[in-house]
Amino acid sequence: MKLQAQKVLRDMFDAALRVAQPERCLAPFLPAPVAGRTLVIGAGKASAAMARALEQNWQGEISGLVVTRYGYGVPCERIEIIEAAHPVPDQASEEAAKRILAAVEGLTEQDQVIVLISGGGSALLSLPAEGITLEDKQAINRALLSSGATISEMNTVRRHLSAIKGGRLAAACYPAKVYNLLISDVPGDNPVDVASGPTIADASTCADALEILRRYEIDIPAHIRQGLESGAYESVKPSDPRMARIETHFVATPQRSLEAAAEVAQAAGYTPLILGDSIEGEAKEVAKVMAGIARQVRKNGQPIKSPCVLLSGGETTVTVRGQGRGGRNVEFLLSLAIALQGDEGIAALAGDTDGVDGQEEIAGAIIYSDTLARAREKGIRPVDSLANNDGHGFFEALGDAVITGPTMTNVNDFRAILIDA
Repeated sequence: MKLQAQKVLRDMFDAALRVAQPERCLAPFLPAPVAGRTLVIGAGKASAAMARALEQNWQGEISGLVVTRYGYGVPCERIEIIEAAHPVPDQASEEAAKRILAAVEGLTEQDQVIVLISGGGSALLSLPAEGITLEDKQAINRALLSSGATISEMNTVRRHLSAIKGGRLAAACYPAKVYNLLISDVPGDNPVDVASGPTIADASTCADALEILRRYEIDIPAHIRQGLESGAYESVKPSDPRMARIETHFVATPQRSLEAAAEVAQAAGYTPLILGDSIEGEAKEVAKVMAGIARQVRKNGQPIKSPCVLLSGGETTVTVRGQGRGGRNVEFLLSLAIALQGDEGIAALAGDTDGVDGQEEIAGAIIYSDTLARAREKGIRPVDSLANNDGHGFFEALGDAVITGPTMTNVNDFRAILIDA
Protein backbone atom coordinates (compact mmCIF):
# COMPACT_ATOMS: atom_id res chain seq x y z
CA MET A 1 0.00 0.00 0.00
CA LYS A 2 2.83 2.41 0.86
CA LEU A 3 4.62 1.80 -2.45
CA GLN A 4 1.37 2.27 -4.35
CA ALA A 5 0.69 5.56 -2.56
CA GLN A 6 4.22 6.75 -3.28
CA LYS A 7 3.88 5.95 -6.98
CA VAL A 8 0.50 7.62 -7.42
CA LEU A 9 1.58 10.73 -5.52
CA ARG A 10 4.80 11.08 -7.50
CA ASP A 11 3.01 10.39 -10.81
CA MET A 12 0.58 13.21 -10.04
CA PHE A 13 3.40 15.61 -9.17
CA ASP A 14 5.28 14.69 -12.34
CA ALA A 15 2.14 15.26 -14.43
CA ALA A 16 1.70 18.70 -12.84
CA LEU A 17 5.27 19.56 -13.81
CA ARG A 18 5.02 18.08 -17.29
CA VAL A 19 1.98 20.07 -18.43
CA ALA A 20 3.73 23.32 -17.38
CA GLN A 21 6.89 22.68 -19.39
CA PRO A 22 7.48 25.55 -21.86
CA GLU A 23 8.15 23.10 -24.70
CA ARG A 24 4.57 21.84 -24.25
CA CYS A 25 2.63 25.02 -23.54
CA LEU A 26 4.35 28.05 -25.11
CA ALA A 27 3.97 27.63 -28.88
CA PRO A 28 0.18 28.22 -29.17
CA PHE A 29 0.57 31.68 -27.66
CA LEU A 30 3.34 33.07 -29.89
CA PRO A 31 2.49 36.29 -31.76
CA ALA A 32 2.94 36.79 -35.49
CA PRO A 33 6.13 38.40 -36.81
CA VAL A 34 6.01 42.17 -37.39
CA ALA A 35 7.52 44.51 -39.94
CA GLY A 36 10.19 45.68 -37.52
CA ARG A 37 12.38 43.89 -34.98
CA THR A 38 11.24 41.13 -32.64
CA LEU A 39 13.19 41.39 -29.39
CA VAL A 40 12.94 38.73 -26.69
CA ILE A 41 13.52 39.56 -23.01
CA GLY A 42 12.53 37.81 -19.83
CA ALA A 43 13.18 36.74 -16.28
CA GLY A 44 12.32 33.79 -14.06
CA LYS A 45 13.18 30.21 -13.27
CA ALA A 46 11.47 29.04 -16.46
CA SER A 47 12.65 31.88 -18.71
CA ALA A 48 15.56 30.00 -20.32
CA ALA A 49 13.36 27.01 -21.14
CA MET A 50 10.74 29.43 -22.47
CA ALA A 51 13.38 31.07 -24.67
CA ARG A 52 14.43 27.69 -26.07
CA ALA A 53 10.80 26.78 -26.80
CA LEU A 54 10.32 30.12 -28.56
CA GLU A 55 13.42 29.60 -30.70
CA GLN A 56 12.25 26.14 -31.71
CA ASN A 57 8.87 27.46 -32.85
CA TRP A 58 9.67 30.90 -34.26
CA GLN A 59 9.76 31.63 -37.98
CA GLY A 60 11.87 34.70 -38.65
CA GLU A 61 14.58 36.77 -37.03
CA ILE A 62 14.74 37.20 -33.26
CA SER A 63 17.33 38.30 -30.74
CA GLY A 64 17.40 39.13 -27.07
CA LEU A 65 18.37 38.00 -23.60
CA VAL A 66 16.71 36.52 -20.53
CA VAL A 67 17.86 35.95 -16.95
CA THR A 68 17.24 32.75 -15.00
CA ARG A 69 18.36 31.12 -11.76
CA TYR A 70 21.83 29.63 -11.43
CA GLY A 71 21.66 26.08 -12.79
CA TYR A 72 18.46 26.72 -14.80
CA GLY A 73 20.09 27.83 -18.04
CA VAL A 74 19.61 25.84 -21.25
CA PRO A 75 21.37 26.17 -24.62
CA CYS A 76 19.88 28.77 -26.97
CA GLU A 77 21.22 29.97 -30.32
CA ARG A 78 19.74 33.45 -30.78
CA ILE A 79 18.66 34.46 -27.27
CA GLU A 80 21.36 35.02 -24.67
CA ILE A 81 20.88 33.32 -21.30
CA ILE A 82 22.14 35.03 -18.14
CA GLU A 83 22.12 33.38 -14.71
CA ALA A 84 21.69 35.11 -11.35
CA ALA A 85 20.71 34.42 -7.73
CA HIS A 86 17.37 33.46 -6.21
CA PRO A 87 15.60 34.06 -3.79
CA VAL A 88 17.92 36.88 -2.68
CA PRO A 89 19.28 38.96 -5.61
CA ASP A 90 23.01 39.37 -6.25
CA GLN A 91 25.20 41.58 -8.43
CA ALA A 92 24.42 39.44 -11.47
CA SER A 93 20.70 40.17 -10.94
CA GLU A 94 21.39 43.89 -11.08
CA GLU A 95 23.65 43.62 -14.14
CA ALA A 96 21.03 41.54 -15.95
CA ALA A 97 18.37 44.17 -15.27
CA LYS A 98 20.62 46.93 -16.58
CA ARG A 99 21.38 44.97 -19.74
CA ILE A 100 17.71 44.22 -20.40
CA LEU A 101 16.79 47.89 -19.97
CA ALA A 102 19.58 48.84 -22.38
CA ALA A 103 18.37 46.26 -24.91
CA VAL A 104 14.93 47.90 -25.24
CA GLU A 105 16.25 51.40 -25.90
CA GLY A 106 15.38 52.98 -29.24
CA LEU A 107 12.50 50.70 -30.23
CA THR A 108 9.86 51.95 -32.68
CA GLU A 109 6.16 51.38 -33.32
CA GLN A 110 7.13 48.78 -35.93
CA ASP A 111 8.92 46.63 -33.33
CA GLN A 112 7.59 44.11 -30.83
CA VAL A 113 8.99 42.80 -27.56
CA ILE A 114 8.14 39.26 -26.48
CA VAL A 115 8.48 39.12 -22.70
CA LEU A 116 8.99 35.70 -21.09
CA ILE A 117 8.16 35.93 -17.39
CA SER A 118 7.89 33.24 -14.71
CA GLY A 119 8.21 32.94 -10.96
CA GLY A 120 11.52 33.95 -9.47
CA GLY A 121 11.86 36.97 -11.69
CA SER A 122 11.55 39.38 -8.77
CA ALA A 123 14.97 38.39 -7.45
CA LEU A 124 16.54 37.63 -10.83
CA LEU A 125 15.63 41.01 -12.34
CA SER A 126 16.69 43.33 -9.54
CA LEU A 127 17.53 46.95 -10.18
CA PRO A 128 17.08 49.15 -7.11
CA ALA A 129 15.36 52.51 -7.46
CA GLU A 130 17.53 55.61 -7.29
CA GLY A 131 19.07 56.07 -3.84
CA ILE A 132 18.55 52.40 -2.88
CA THR A 133 21.50 50.00 -2.85
CA LEU A 134 21.57 46.32 -3.71
CA GLU A 135 22.43 45.68 -0.06
CA ASP A 136 19.29 47.57 1.01
CA LYS A 137 17.13 45.41 -1.25
CA GLN A 138 18.82 42.20 -0.12
CA ALA A 139 18.18 43.01 3.55
CA ILE A 140 14.52 43.93 2.95
CA ASN A 141 14.03 40.84 0.78
CA ARG A 142 15.43 38.52 3.47
CA ALA A 143 13.21 40.12 6.09
CA LEU A 144 10.12 39.71 3.90
CA LEU A 145 10.94 36.06 3.17
CA SER A 146 10.97 35.18 6.86
CA SER A 147 8.14 37.49 7.96
CA GLY A 148 5.11 35.45 6.92
CA ALA A 149 4.09 38.04 4.29
CA THR A 150 2.15 36.71 1.30
CA ILE A 151 3.74 36.69 -2.14
CA SER A 152 1.40 39.49 -3.22
CA GLU A 153 2.48 41.61 -0.25
CA MET A 154 6.16 40.93 -0.89
CA ASN A 155 5.81 41.86 -4.54
CA THR A 156 3.97 45.07 -3.72
CA VAL A 157 7.01 46.18 -1.72
CA ARG A 158 9.44 44.99 -4.39
CA ARG A 159 7.64 46.91 -7.14
CA HIS A 160 8.01 50.17 -5.26
CA LEU A 161 11.72 49.78 -4.54
CA SER A 162 12.62 48.93 -8.13
CA ALA A 163 13.74 50.78 -11.23
CA ILE A 164 12.48 48.01 -13.54
CA LYS A 165 9.43 46.32 -11.96
CA GLY A 166 5.87 47.62 -11.59
CA GLY A 167 5.49 48.41 -15.30
CA ARG A 168 8.76 50.31 -15.63
CA LEU A 169 10.26 47.84 -18.12
CA ALA A 170 7.13 48.09 -20.31
CA ALA A 171 7.38 51.88 -20.19
CA ALA A 172 10.98 51.60 -21.38
CA CYS A 173 9.85 49.48 -24.36
CA TYR A 174 7.40 52.17 -25.58
CA PRO A 175 6.35 52.73 -28.38
CA ALA A 176 6.97 49.07 -29.36
CA LYS A 177 4.23 46.46 -28.89
CA VAL A 178 4.78 44.41 -25.71
CA TYR A 179 3.62 40.80 -25.79
CA ASN A 180 3.74 39.16 -22.36
CA LEU A 181 3.88 35.36 -22.05
CA LEU A 182 3.60 34.37 -18.39
CA ILE A 183 3.90 31.17 -16.39
CA SER A 184 1.95 31.92 -13.23
CA ASP A 185 3.30 31.02 -9.81
CA VAL A 186 1.02 33.32 -7.82
CA PRO A 187 -2.36 32.73 -6.14
CA GLY A 188 -5.12 34.14 -8.31
CA ASP A 189 -2.90 34.49 -11.41
CA ASN A 190 -2.65 38.27 -11.05
CA PRO A 191 -0.10 39.22 -13.75
CA VAL A 192 1.31 42.13 -11.75
CA ASP A 193 2.45 39.66 -9.09
CA VAL A 194 4.36 37.35 -11.45
CA ALA A 195 7.98 38.51 -11.02
CA SER A 196 6.55 41.75 -9.58
CA GLY A 197 5.15 42.78 -12.96
CA PRO A 198 8.03 44.44 -14.85
CA THR A 199 5.81 44.82 -17.93
CA ILE A 200 2.41 45.11 -16.20
CA ALA A 201 0.76 48.33 -15.02
CA ASP A 202 0.50 48.54 -11.23
CA ALA A 203 -2.48 49.95 -9.35
CA SER A 204 -0.87 49.59 -5.90
CA THR A 205 0.84 52.57 -4.27
CA CYS A 206 3.82 53.56 -2.18
CA ALA A 207 1.40 53.87 0.74
CA ASP A 208 0.43 50.22 0.26
CA ALA A 209 4.08 49.19 0.39
CA LEU A 210 4.65 51.22 3.56
CA GLU A 211 1.66 49.62 5.25
CA ILE A 212 2.97 46.11 4.48
CA LEU A 213 6.39 46.95 5.90
CA ARG A 214 4.71 48.34 9.03
CA ARG A 215 2.42 45.32 9.39
CA TYR A 216 5.32 42.88 9.43
CA GLU A 217 7.54 45.15 11.51
CA ILE A 218 10.29 45.32 8.90
CA ASP A 219 12.83 48.06 9.54
CA ILE A 220 13.91 50.10 6.53
CA PRO A 221 16.48 52.90 6.23
CA ALA A 222 15.19 56.43 6.75
CA HIS A 223 15.88 57.52 3.16
CA ILE A 224 13.80 54.62 1.78
CA ARG A 225 10.95 55.44 4.12
CA GLN A 226 11.11 59.05 2.99
CA GLY A 227 11.03 58.00 -0.66
CA LEU A 228 7.93 55.88 -0.09
CA GLU A 229 6.19 58.55 1.98
CA SER A 230 6.83 61.21 -0.69
CA GLY A 231 5.72 58.97 -3.56
CA ALA A 232 9.13 59.20 -5.22
CA TYR A 233 9.13 55.43 -5.81
CA GLU A 234 5.68 55.24 -7.39
CA SER A 235 5.18 52.54 -10.02
CA VAL A 236 3.66 52.93 -13.50
CA LYS A 237 -0.14 53.11 -13.37
CA PRO A 238 -2.78 51.59 -15.72
CA SER A 239 -3.71 55.07 -17.02
CA ASP A 240 -0.17 55.72 -18.29
CA PRO A 241 -0.27 56.02 -22.12
CA ARG A 242 2.89 53.92 -22.37
CA MET A 243 0.84 50.92 -21.16
CA ALA A 244 -1.58 51.04 -24.13
CA ARG A 245 0.25 48.55 -26.39
CA ILE A 246 0.54 45.58 -24.02
CA GLU A 247 -0.99 42.15 -24.54
CA THR A 248 -0.72 39.48 -21.84
CA HIS A 249 -1.26 35.70 -21.95
CA PHE A 250 -0.81 32.95 -19.35
CA VAL A 251 0.80 29.92 -21.00
CA ALA A 252 0.75 27.79 -17.83
CA THR A 253 -1.11 28.10 -14.54
CA PRO A 254 -1.44 26.24 -11.23
CA GLN A 255 -5.02 25.24 -12.13
CA ARG A 256 -3.96 23.49 -15.33
CA SER A 257 -1.30 21.54 -13.42
CA LEU A 258 -3.84 20.46 -10.80
CA GLU A 259 -6.15 19.30 -13.61
CA ALA A 260 -3.31 17.23 -15.09
CA ALA A 261 -2.71 15.63 -11.70
CA ALA A 262 -6.44 14.94 -11.36
CA GLU A 263 -6.38 13.00 -14.64
CA VAL A 264 -3.57 10.79 -13.29
CA ALA A 265 -5.49 10.19 -10.06
CA GLN A 266 -8.64 9.21 -11.94
CA ALA A 267 -6.71 6.73 -14.08
CA ALA A 268 -5.21 5.18 -10.91
CA GLY A 269 -8.65 4.65 -9.37
CA TYR A 270 -8.79 7.69 -7.07
CA THR A 271 -11.56 10.28 -7.39
CA PRO A 272 -9.88 13.72 -7.51
CA LEU A 273 -11.19 16.80 -5.71
CA ILE A 274 -9.45 20.10 -6.45
CA LEU A 275 -9.85 22.26 -3.36
CA GLY A 276 -8.34 25.37 -4.92
CA ASP A 277 -5.34 26.69 -6.84
CA SER A 278 -4.77 29.80 -4.71
CA ILE A 279 -4.70 28.66 -1.09
CA GLU A 280 -2.64 30.90 1.19
CA GLY A 281 -1.92 31.21 4.91
CA GLU A 282 0.61 29.90 7.40
CA ALA A 283 1.70 26.48 6.15
CA LYS A 284 1.23 24.76 9.50
CA GLU A 285 -2.27 26.21 9.92
CA VAL A 286 -3.35 25.30 6.40
CA ALA A 287 -2.17 21.76 7.19
CA LYS A 288 -4.49 21.53 10.20
CA VAL A 289 -7.47 22.46 8.03
CA MET A 290 -6.46 19.90 5.40
CA ALA A 291 -6.10 17.23 8.09
CA GLY A 292 -9.64 17.95 9.24
CA ILE A 293 -10.98 17.57 5.71
CA ALA A 294 -9.06 14.29 5.24
CA ARG A 295 -10.49 12.89 8.47
CA GLN A 296 -14.01 13.89 7.46
CA VAL A 297 -13.53 11.99 4.22
CA ARG A 298 -12.33 8.89 6.07
CA LYS A 299 -15.03 9.00 8.72
CA ASN A 300 -18.10 10.28 6.90
CA GLY A 301 -17.37 10.22 3.17
CA GLN A 302 -17.69 14.00 2.94
CA PRO A 303 -17.16 16.09 0.88
CA ILE A 304 -16.08 13.12 -1.24
CA LYS A 305 -15.93 9.35 -0.76
CA SER A 306 -12.63 7.48 -0.65
CA PRO A 307 -10.56 6.27 -2.40
CA CYS A 308 -9.83 9.84 -3.42
CA VAL A 309 -7.19 12.51 -3.60
CA LEU A 310 -7.46 16.09 -2.34
CA LEU A 311 -5.51 18.42 -4.62
CA SER A 312 -4.58 22.02 -3.96
CA GLY A 313 -2.17 24.73 -5.02
CA GLY A 314 -1.29 28.26 -4.03
CA GLU A 315 1.50 29.57 -1.86
CA THR A 316 1.55 29.21 1.89
CA THR A 317 3.95 31.14 4.10
CA VAL A 318 6.23 30.37 7.02
CA THR A 319 6.97 32.82 9.80
CA VAL A 320 10.47 31.70 10.72
CA ARG A 321 11.09 31.59 14.45
CA GLY A 322 13.41 28.57 14.72
CA GLN A 323 16.88 27.80 13.43
CA GLY A 324 15.87 25.10 10.94
CA ARG A 325 16.13 25.14 7.15
CA GLY A 326 12.49 26.00 6.58
CA GLY A 327 10.53 25.27 3.42
CA ARG A 328 6.80 25.94 3.30
CA ASN A 329 5.91 22.60 1.71
CA VAL A 330 7.83 20.50 4.22
CA GLU A 331 6.44 22.66 7.04
CA PHE A 332 2.94 21.94 5.71
CA LEU A 333 3.63 18.20 5.58
CA LEU A 334 5.17 18.02 9.04
CA SER A 335 2.20 19.88 10.53
CA LEU A 336 -0.18 17.64 8.55
CA ALA A 337 1.50 14.48 9.87
CA ILE A 338 1.28 15.76 13.45
CA ALA A 339 -2.41 16.65 13.01
CA LEU A 340 -3.25 13.24 11.49
CA GLN A 341 -1.37 11.33 14.21
CA GLY A 342 -0.76 8.30 12.03
CA ASP A 343 -4.30 7.85 10.68
CA GLU A 344 -4.27 4.75 8.48
CA GLY A 345 -4.80 5.03 4.75
CA ILE A 346 -3.68 8.65 4.36
CA ALA A 347 -0.51 9.69 2.52
CA ALA A 348 0.45 13.09 1.11
CA LEU A 349 2.98 14.86 -1.08
CA ALA A 350 3.70 18.57 -1.11
CA GLY A 351 6.32 20.20 -3.28
CA ASP A 352 7.33 23.38 -5.02
CA THR A 353 7.01 22.97 -8.76
CA ASP A 354 10.28 24.80 -9.35
CA GLY A 355 12.15 22.08 -7.46
CA VAL A 356 13.22 24.41 -4.66
CA ASP A 357 11.27 24.56 -1.39
CA GLY A 358 12.42 27.68 0.43
CA GLN A 359 16.15 27.98 -0.13
CA GLU A 360 16.88 24.26 -0.36
CA GLU A 361 17.50 22.29 -3.56
CA ILE A 362 14.69 19.97 -2.48
CA ALA A 363 11.19 20.18 -3.95
CA GLY A 364 9.30 18.80 -0.94
CA ALA A 365 8.52 15.45 0.69
CA ILE A 366 5.98 12.66 1.23
CA ILE A 367 4.28 11.55 4.45
CA TYR A 368 2.71 8.18 5.26
CA SER A 369 0.72 6.84 8.20
CA ASP A 370 3.99 5.62 9.77
CA THR A 371 5.92 8.91 9.38
CA LEU A 372 5.68 9.96 13.04
CA ALA A 373 6.50 6.45 14.33
CA ARG A 374 9.62 6.19 12.15
CA ALA A 375 10.76 9.62 13.30
CA ARG A 376 10.41 8.69 16.97
CA GLU A 377 12.37 5.49 16.36
CA LYS A 378 15.23 7.72 15.21
CA GLY A 379 14.94 9.89 18.30
CA ILE A 380 13.35 12.79 16.42
CA ARG A 381 10.54 14.70 18.09
CA PRO A 382 8.20 15.92 15.29
CA VAL A 383 6.77 18.75 17.40
CA ASP A 384 10.29 20.04 18.11
CA SER A 385 11.19 19.89 14.40
CA LEU A 386 8.09 21.91 13.55
CA ALA A 387 8.80 24.51 16.24
CA ASN A 388 12.33 24.83 14.84
CA ASN A 389 11.05 25.25 11.25
CA ASP A 390 13.16 22.24 10.30
CA GLY A 391 10.94 20.29 7.94
CA HIS A 392 13.82 19.65 5.55
CA GLY A 393 15.97 18.14 8.28
CA PHE A 394 13.05 16.01 9.45
CA PHE A 395 12.24 14.47 6.06
CA GLU A 396 15.85 14.03 5.00
CA ALA A 397 16.45 11.98 8.14
CA LEU A 398 13.54 9.70 7.15
CA GLY A 399 14.58 9.45 3.50
CA ASP A 400 11.24 10.91 2.40
CA ALA A 401 12.42 14.09 0.67
CA VAL A 402 11.33 14.65 -2.95
CA ILE A 403 14.23 15.87 -5.09
CA THR A 404 13.62 16.80 -8.73
CA GLY A 405 16.54 19.03 -9.65
CA PRO A 406 15.79 22.10 -11.81
CA THR A 407 12.28 21.58 -13.25
CA MET A 408 12.48 24.46 -15.76
CA THR A 409 9.02 25.65 -14.76
CA ASN A 410 7.23 27.18 -11.78
CA VAL A 411 3.49 27.02 -11.14
CA ASN A 412 3.64 27.39 -7.38
CA ASP A 413 3.09 24.79 -4.68
CA PHE A 414 1.51 21.41 -5.33
CA ARG A 415 -0.26 19.43 -2.59
CA ALA A 416 -1.93 16.03 -2.86
CA ILE A 417 -3.52 14.09 0.00
CA LEU A 418 -4.27 10.49 -0.96
CA ILE A 419 -7.03 8.75 1.01
CA ASP A 420 -7.64 5.02 0.57
CA ALA A 421 -10.92 3.27 1.24
